[in-house]
Amino acid sequence: MLLSSLDPAAVAAGHDLADAVRIDGVTLSRSDLVGAGTSVAERVARAQRVAILATPTATTVLAVVGCLIAGVPFVPVPADIGATEREHLLNDSGVQAWLGELPAESQGLAHIPVRMHARSWHRYAEPRPEATAMIMYTSGTTGLPKGVAISRSAVAADIDALAQAWEWTAADTLVHGLPLFHVHGLVLGLLGSLRIGNRFVHTGKPTPQSYAEAAGTLYFGVPTVWSRVAADPAAARALSSARLLVSGSAALPTPVFEDLVRLTGHAPVERYGSTETLITISTRVDGERRPGWVGLPLAGVQTRLVDDEGRPVPHDGESIGQLQVKSPTNFSGYLNRPDATAEAFDAEGWYRTGDVAVIDTDGMHRIVGRESVDLIKSGGFRIGAGEIETVLLGYPGVAEAAVVGVPDDDLGQRIVAFVVGDADPDRLIQHVAEQLSVHKRPREVRMVDALPRNAMGKVLKKVLATGGGDPC
Repeated sequence: MLLSSLDPAAVAAGHDLADAVRIDGVTLSRSDLVGAGTSVAERVARAQRVAILATPTATTVLAVVGCLIAGVPFVPVPADIGATEREHLLNDSGVQAWLGELPAESQGLAHIPVRMHARSWHRYAEPRPEATAMIMYTSGTTGLPKGVAISRSAVAADIDALAQAWEWTAADTLVHGLPLFHVHGLVLGLLGSLRIGNRFVHTGKPTPQSYAEAAGTLYFGVPTVWSRVAADPAAARALSSARLLVSGSAALPTPVFEDLVRLTGHAPVERYGSTETLITISTRVDGERRPGWVGLPLAGVQTRLVDDEGRPVPHDGESIGQLQVKSPTNFSGYLNRPDATAEAFDAEGWYRTGDVAVIDTDGMHRIVGRESVDLIKSGGFRIGAGEIETVLLGYPGVAEAAVVGVPDDDLGQRIVAFVVGDADPDRLIQHVAEQLSVHKRPREVRMVDALPRNAMGKVLKKVLATGGGDPC
């Protein structure tokens, strides 16, 4: 059963939990989740596909639970998404109705409300493991967002593998304030808790104070969250009683990693994944946690590095290669895009992640970044933008940094850094040359007021590389 802790028979036999989910000022017991979720399932069961406005509310939780009980695929839609992108998601996915909250612009779709106090104890057969659980859209950094079909078996396999790596059990209280339309917040945070059976607390906004007050044992955050926590020593120290701090979705700057160790006593766990693969690589609770490295493949996951011709790349901790993954957590395909699906996999079933990485002799992985924008070929060297960005972010006065390669007649590509903050550009170039190999130093640092980002918050490096940016 995908939502193991919500087995109706077990709940009826007394295995309830009064505070299984706390979100937006509402507390839901397991009995509430089963009864109200089944009530939602009865109203949505005849639908082929629905959209859920993924606000951090009890309504969203029950909408998701109801869909999973009924076996109806759902599309989580960000509440702050732009009109054009929302229209694309709704049209491309073919959803028939909004389930739960209704946005200001419904696009003419029907509305199925979630009745918080309605209860049903009807029993639904567990859907087939290969059935689609949800369709989650990519961030659209290389074009219109693509719908990623994620199966129930992929979700279950990922949560079980992470539970093993992190020693995640029903005794935990998992805390986060992340969006419920991303893998991190929705699949790991909410669905993970409903499968493992631990208490789940959503803080609304992921502020240092809300994290400190939640009294959790397991915390999820993205680097921005952990940076803010580390900048609030009192809040950070309050997390010292936790068991595990997990960071993902982007590289955690080394200074933030070190501050968390100093203030909380915990070296954070870092992990790697994508919408298409869910989480496939992670440092372990009982293993090495090295700043800038995301760990080892999870149980059942295979990874490999290849060069442009498909040849193996040495695992020497330095050589950069294209990262490919073969995993039971891999997606079923892109919705309505058989061409893109075929292009994403090779003949042996390896998924081409589009990321570049290095692997050391112990099998530890370090993600360099996206091959399309983060792999810079300069003066005969293959250089990862992420490594340079990490060094820049460790320099006093640097708030944000993005590194790109721009065309250069002599070098092929010239390394250019776009920096938000208050620092001397020449000193930043020198700092990188001191911390890394000289050939990895930026040839130019441009101070800007802000980095261009898409609706999902990802930096638009192609805009920077073609002359974009917002200069000071």
